[in-house]
Amino acid sequence: MKSGGMMKNDNRNDRRTSGPAKGTEKTKATGKANAAGKTKVPAGKENRVPVGQGREKTAVKKKSGLCPVADKCGGCSWINKPYVEQLKNKEKQLKELLAPFCKVEGVIPMEHPEHYRNKVHAVFGENRYHDAISGIYEQKSHRIVPVDSCLIENANADEIIVSIRGLLKSFHIRPYNEDTGYGLLRHVLIRTGHVTGQIMVVLVLASPILPSKNNFVKALLKLHPEITTVVINVNNRNTSMVLGDKEHVIYGKGYIEDELCGKRFRISPKSFYQVNPVQTEILYGKALEYAGLTGKETVVDAYCGTGTIGMIASDKAGKVIGVELNADAVRDARNNAKANQIRNIQFYQNDAGKFLVEMAGQGAKVDVVLMDPPRSGSTEEFMSSVVRIGPERIVYVSCNPETLVRDLKYFKKKGYRVAKGVGVDMFPFTEHVETVCLLVLRNPVTHINIDVDVEEMVQDKRGMATYGQIKDYVLEHSGLKVSSLYIAQVKQKHGIIERENYNKPKSEDARQPQCPPEKERAITEALKYFGML
Repeated sequence: MKSGGMMKNDNRNDRRTSGPAKGTEKTKATGKANAAGKTKVPAGKENRVPVGQGREKTAVKKKSGLCPVADKCGGCSWINKPYVEQLKNKEKQLKELLAPFCKVEGVIPMEHPEHYRNKVHAVFGENRYHDAISGIYEQKSHRIVPVDSCLIENANADEIIVSIRGLLKSFHIRPYNEDTGYGLLRHVLIRTGHVTGQIMVVLVLASPILPSKNNFVKALLKLHPEITTVVINVNNRNTSMVLGDKEHVIYGKGYIEDELCGKRFRISPKSFYQVNPVQTEILYGKALEYAGLTGKETVVDAYCGTGTIGMIASDKAGKVIGVELNADAVRDARNNAKANQIRNIQFYQNDAGKFLVEMAGQGAKVDVVLMDPPRSGSTEEFMSSVVRIGPERIVYVSCNPETLVRDLKYFKKKGYRVAKGVGVDMFPFTEHVETVCLLVLRNPVTHINIDVDVEEMVQDKRGMATYGQIKDYVLEHSGLKVSSLYIAQVKQKHGIIERENYNKPKSEDARQPQCPPEKERAITEALKYFGML
């Protein structure tokens, strides 16, 4: 469950998209529900009731009538089950699966299990009368089911999508047609900050030009002044992916911010961020409770994504090391740590398993490993690296109980026992549940503490950052553009040996320009930042 790298685009059971998007969010499966053709759920009257005291039967009876497209959508398979029954079913499933390992504490419910998704996506198209429609893809097809509101989506986001659809005709903007390739607007993505209230609108277009974009934004802001930024994303490929590679900001900063567990996080169009922040705080709180941190431990946050849980753990740990393979996610994590003034956390772009093996080879000691893999679970290569470094405690956060059981069997064979587990209902009205398990090493080997500087370990690897990453860092932090030649010169000055012929002049007499002092200082700072000095 990552809020990891580049919209670690939802791997959810979301019928508004035609399939999982790349690069992304190691997200959990969720879904769409209570979408109602042109029936709106009145704001503030969504029947938000706490679980318990038998009130949920009344609530769900009302909800079932609000979702005429539930069968076509398929996202909320449990839409007609009373919430208490959903929780009982999830708890029963968890207890049966984890019975060979530990006692399950239960499933923590969501007090108000409606309108919890802070990320809402709609696909746009036309009906047979060439009227604009927006909604979801029907299951296993690219037929669009018109939807105006959904029980589990942010209600304001739904209203903004309807408003955008209403503006298209007056601005002569046609939705994109997948079959013919004509039209402009493909998708709309809305992201909202649960605590801050900030709202981002992402218009996914088939080409970069939005006609009368300034007037379009003005018209949209007149209807929804609460919007804080509007971004155009260009997706001109014949693909089921929602977002393309190019984007430009036409209003605001191009990102929003939100707060989670007392930390502030920047959210861009492609950033991973948990879709249910209310339950995420409960999930992370339980994970850190299981970690049992006292302020002295070295913690590794594997699969760290943009570093949310690692940064939250930093308050109670001696040192936190976040490891993530996705470069964009690592950049976001470093920016978030800097914004939150967290000084006892370091992020590295690397394969988490290889990184742990390197640490073990250096004699480093890790007290706690936090692991939150994708739905497919962890890999034997990664788990063997965890066993090799031998942390006393492993906190495993899982979005798929079945792959969790498979991985627990591996750790059990390698000397770990599962001390306890608990479920957190992150996705009401679906069959999916998050699980947190604490694994404890049965016979921990007494370690001879060796003070290993992880920066030195990474320095030995040299070249962790690419030339492009170094250039981006220098430009972002100093406003200077530097060449690969200048970077090579500075690296050689510091004893980082390049390939023999790298950037050599073409002739013996050719004179190479030398890196100016201010650019040398900026490059040196970048090398330090990436752990290369």
